[in-house]
Amino acid sequence: MKITRARLIVCSPGRNLVTLKIETDEGLYGIGDATLNGRELAVVAYLEEHLLPTLIGRDPAAIEDIWHYAYRGAYWRRGPVTMSAIGAVDIALWDIKAKVAGLPLHQLLGGPSRQRVMVYGHATGRDIESCLDEVQRHVELGYRAVRVQCGIPGMATTYGVAKKTGERYEPADAELPAEHVWDTARYLDHAPKLFAAARQRFGNELHLLHDVHHRLTPIEAARLGKEVEEFHPFWLEDCVPAEEQDAFALIRQHTTAPLAVGEVFNSIHDCKALIENHWIDYIRATLTHAGGITHVRRIADFAALHHVRTGFHGATDLSPVCMGAAIHFDTWVPNFGIQEYMPHEAVVDEVFPHDYRFEDGHFIAGQTPGHGVDIDEELAARFPYRRASLPVNRLLDGTLWHW
Repeated sequence: MKITRARLIVCSPGRNLVTLKIETDEGLYGIGDATLNGRELAVVAYLEEHLLPTLIGRDPAAIEDIWHYAYRGAYWRRGPVTMSAIGAVDIALWDIKAKVAGLPLHQLLGGPSRQRVMVYGHATGRDIESCLDEVQRHVELGYRAVRVQCGIPGMATTYGVAKKTGERYEPADAELPAEHVWDTARYLDHAPKLFAAARQRFGNELHLLHDVHHRLTPIEAARLGKEVEEFHPFWLEDCVPAEEQDAFALIRQHTTAPLAVGEVFNSIHDCKALIENHWIDYIRATLTHAGGITHVRRIADFAALHHVRTGFHGATDLSPVCMGAAIHFDTWVPNFGIQEYMPHEAVVDEVFPHDYRFEDGHFIAGQTPGHGVDIDEELAARFPYRRASLPVNRLLDGTLWHW
């Protein structure tokens, strides 16, 4: 079998998504996700100009060799654009390999370690009470774990909270970056109140998660962890800018609240110190952005040696292709923790038909050979790309801050 064609499908059914389709001389094809939110066309250019021409004529079964060719052969290693491009190719090749074997992807990886995959949903609100109403809605849908985010008094915008009640939270909604305002003092005063109210209303059985989104300094994050520790959070996510690995050592000294990080990581080198020093509890690197199944599998195996579990990013800035592959990975990986789940709009699910399903707060992997996700190219063509940018963040005095 040889690769005869590799092409990209860029569409925007509500948001921009980049899909790689690798075709073979035997009629089988594989699908990969190449979406990098806010920088989609950078990955498109990398693939079309540099990586895809090198695939033609290769054996798609040689996944390991192709991965190292793409990684080592570039010389300029790592980074979100390079690793998202490699990740898309890798996911597509694993899809082909599983189809050749006639097996669902998790069977090819080694078989299931569990029958279902626990997910967490997003509950947001302009204030604490409206956030808790959203938690209630998730509980009624069967969720056992919910991420809680709410508006902060005195701040016009807050990460994770939709602009209007009933709307979905969508940060990449403008051609040029919107500017948000951040006040750390107000946030640190308000966040523990949200945890306290959630525990009072829902008791201790529901898992509560929270995303700080890189906004704090290490000592500020230590304070937050210390103050919410009594409410037993499932995790605090991205407390400080993710590149500051040793900052987590200081946070660890002050709290036993579990820590999660990694949705912006691209390689094992981004999280090596975090994992081997036991500074985090969950690693969130995604299959798309961290080099695909081949590389994330190495991250997960390394993490397992140090009692760190997976908790993959799963917002709608990744397509159902990545989610389908992630669910198979989650089904297999022994040190699974949880999977983020932010449902796509119905039209996205129509563009990307898939066989995984949500059931009582969990995902169930499908049994179709491959990762079980396809793309309706005719429907995708009805939704052309439109430029969209993530926001930037400023402090009250105008200083540019971490978004």
